[in-house]
Amino acid sequence: MSDFFALPFRDRADAGRRLAAALSSYRQEDCLVLALPRGGVPVADEVAQSLAAPMDLLLVRKIGAPWHPEFAIGAVVDGGAPIIVRNDDILRATGVSESEFKKICALELEEIERRRRLYLQGSQPLDPKGHIAIVIDDGIATGATVRAALRAVRKRDPKKLILAVPVAPRAAIAELRPEVDDIVCLATPEPFGAVGYFYSNFDQVSDSEVIAIMARYRTHLPKHAGGVRS
Repeated sequence: MSDFFALPFRDRADAGRRLAAALSSYRQEDCLVLALPRGGVPVADEVAQSLAAPMDLLLVRKIGAPWHPEFAIGAVVDGGAPIIVRNDDILRATGVSESEFKKICALELEEIERRRRLYLQGSQPLDPKGHIAIVIDDGIATGATVRAALRAVRKRDPKKLILAVPVAPRAAIAELRPEVDDIVCLATPEPFGAVGYFYSNFDQVSDSEVIAIMARYRTHLPKHAGGVRS
């Protein structure tokens, strides 16, 4: 296991291969890999290939403070009745008003809809009900986005819910543990800083990369994936 903790990761593919090795016990299980785009997609791709599992996207957007978009005050998950997770402590500390919060939510929902049309090309989402759902991102900072994603998946009644990430702060992992049945995290370095600090190459993942990866899963669904679609 010590090899899994070698930092930094070369890139997201390297992190994904190491994460896949840590998840090897699930190779014979009925799993569904769910990636948070865009950064989580190349990581999840390596895991899905290793487990011979179907893969889908979890369209979640961070709600950033008006003056600092990277500072998460919450997150929103796609759906007919969108799931919104609020970081109430941060909201109070920043003084963001309810009207400002709702305005940012609306903008992020528009971006989610754009990504759904772009990435999924009209295909229907896979249903995690009754399957082992493995939610993957390239790392965790505050945990707001991942928490929203996990709560949305839990509502779909998976057999088991697993969070798998290459790197995260210890405090975030502790806070997310009640949301899942299991967590696989390769490294919890302190002090943490930002996810990108732990990758040699942390270039932004493009829309075209996500589209290309997801196209492979639409045309080459593993045999055991039958019945996963809703």
